[in-house]
Amino acid sequence: MNITFQAVNFKADRKLIKFITEKVSKLDHFYDKIVDAVVYLKIENSNNNSNKLMELKLNVTNSTLFAEDRSSSFESACDLVNDSMRNQLMKFKGRQKA
Repeated sequence: MNITFQAVNFKADRKLIKFITEKVSKLDHFYDKIVDAVVYLKIENSNNNSNKLMELKLNVTNSTLFAEDRSSSFESACDLVNDSMRNQLMKFKGRQKA
């Protein structure tokens, strides 16, 4: 799976990119027909602590799945997005078999 990163308003370091790559790569276990993934990382200008936004777009055969979440760190946002995407993939896979 090809993973593309886009960081808005900052430059992402290698540790963060490696962490997200490992997490997103594990989604192949749930559905093996993932074509590619696009990860958007944004820091929003807000007063609250949860200003880090992660969006994940997966292109699968004949469809696109999308999940986003915000948190106080990109690592926790990645975990939340990964859980959401895993649920979407399980539902999508179930619909494909039916």
